[in-house]
Amino acid sequence: MPKIDETRPFIAARIAVMTISDTRSLADDKSGDTLVERLTAAGHILVDRAIVKDDKPSIRAQVETWVASDDVQVILTTGGTGITGRDVTPEVVEALYTKAIPGFGELFRMLSYETIGTSTIQSRATGGLVGTTLVFALPGSTGACRDAWDKILVTQLDNRYRPCNFIELMPRFSER
Repeated sequence: MPKIDETRPFIAARIAVMTISDTRSLADDKSGDTLVERLTAAGHILVDRAIVKDDKPSIRAQVETWVASDDVQVILTTGGTGITGRDVTPEVVEALYTKAIPGFGELFRMLSYETIGTSTIQSRATGGLVGTTLVFALPGSTGACRDAWDKILVTQLDNRYRPCNFIELMPRFSER
């Protein structure tokens, strides 16, 4: 049965949060706030936070900046994963992936179905590695951010989670 092994010391991940929106500011970024609150409550370190426009060059530039930084191990994005013309986050991050993690999007949609039913098919949540940085693109709703964090990321970003987790794999991301 999966569980947290309390005998192991917790290792905090260094995480950056990006909100993708043409209209949000830090004052009204509820999805970004939700992710920041949850990751810090879990004991992780918020390294940076940004709000970028819903366009490919802006999203790509911010992801590349954080990937180039040794300070950032995980990038969480919120917004731009739907199916409208302005929703381009999956196209940007997936083009940067060195390894996709298809199970993230699949599991997210399965769990999201429990909350929003068939509307989950409109989500293109995705996860992957860009070099040695984990990147997870989440929908822009606070409910979706809660579901992704509470039902997937909180355990997968906890080195004590058994039988396996992303944190203990991090040192091996650059193996050839």
